[in-house]
Amino acid sequence: MLIKQLKAIVGPKGWTSDPAAMAPSLVDWRGAFHGAAPIIVSPASTEEVAAVVGACAAAGVAIVPQGGNTSMCGGAVPDESGSQIVLRLGRMNKIRALDVENFSIEVEAGCILEHVQQAAKKANRLFALSLGAEGSCQIGGNLATNAGGINVIRYGTARAQTLGLEAVLADGTVVNSLRSLRKDTAGYDLKQLFIGSEGTLGIITAATLKLFPDPGLRTTALIAIESSGAAVKLLSHLRGSIGDSIEAFELISGFVFGLVEKHLPASVPPFASEYPWYVLTDITCGEGTEHLEQVLQGTVEAGLACDAIIAKNEAESAALWRIRHSIAEAERAAGKALKHDISVPVSRIEEFLQRGDQLLATLAPGSPLIAFGHVGDGNLHYNVAMDPGSEQGAQVTTAIYALATEMGGSFSAEHGVGQAKRDYLRQYRSASEIELMQTLKHALDPLNILNPGKVI
Repeated sequence: MLIKQLKAIVGPKGWTSDPAAMAPSLVDWRGAFHGAAPIIVSPASTEEVAAVVGACAAAGVAIVPQGGNTSMCGGAVPDESGSQIVLRLGRMNKIRALDVENFSIEVEAGCILEHVQQAAKKANRLFALSLGAEGSCQIGGNLATNAGGINVIRYGTARAQTLGLEAVLADGTVVNSLRSLRKDTAGYDLKQLFIGSEGTLGIITAATLKLFPDPGLRTTALIAIESSGAAVKLLSHLRGSIGDSIEAFELISGFVFGLVEKHLPASVPPFASEYPWYVLTDITCGEGTEHLEQVLQGTVEAGLACDAIIAKNEAESAALWRIRHSIAEAERAAGKALKHDISVPVSRIEEFLQRGDQLLATLAPGSPLIAFGHVGDGNLHYNVAMDPGSEQGAQVTTAIYALATEMGGSFSAEHGVGQAKRDYLRQYRSASEIELMQTLKHALDPLNILNPGKVI
């Protein structure tokens, strides 16, 4: 009865039960989690989402919202029971409005991130959220996980770039707070409930997002350094020299560069010599790069850097960033690895890496470290090449998360919790925080039909 009702709500173009068509939606991007579902529904409007959710609520059937299915933690995959409905947002891909003078854009949840960036660029504006999966991830998923990416150092996470939100609650009620205001103190900021909740409190259907002025000429530089600690000193020096014009500041180990070169032969080594660490940075330079060239030359002369390359044009910049965005692909090609998306205060990154090396030497000697991340905002992807399902792997993960927490950091910086880190949430968050999360979940979703088994 429910399946028939859902088909009627979304129409013939809005559902599939074909196994081949459903298969990509029933496994996460990493291949770690597999599920089953009787049907996938793809509503074309907020009204259809509300009707689908209302029907499922009446039947007591769980719903798993899904955007581009690029989750790193299995947050968008149903369980193996075969009873949960997958609700895909991809058909809701309209850009509803773009207000040039208000520097805002209203988009539906199924809009691909790159398409929103392009729409802003056509209007001589910038939508600053940027990450490796931007060609396939969707805005609804970006907000549901509070995505970070490479530009957090200047523009903040997805949360900081959101003005308003539209979401469907567990009973099918639509909450519309799509205001485009910078100042609004009228009651609770309800949009913040849904951003980062991974679809467990409501299904995001649309958002009003901040735009920024076109920053003008953006220059990419690759800087070779001797140690991870040098990256923090280099960042501090650059901020003092060029102010608030650093948009991205990525730390990548020499081992990771070699991994990309090995598994993606089209990549070209950036330097004739190999170095232990590299920083990849985007900097807005106004009308020219002369000052930046002088500053980088000064960092080499001062011993803060070993060498530096400045991209001469967009093609060279894209080639450098292609190396960075290919890390996940190269890592997957290299085999199994423990993934640790952690954050610590920027000032303690070097200490974390040093103490992390000591942990690995004790717990997993000989296991290669695959380290890279957004050092400008304290987020490191501290991955270790070993079997995630092994007892030794579990010990390493627990030790790394404990270290990050001890140092005032987090075990989940930008990938969310999903299924993969659900147990760690209880371990590394206080009892009062967990109790409040449970209270919110029960209040908004008393039947536990919205993405059950995720986060909490």
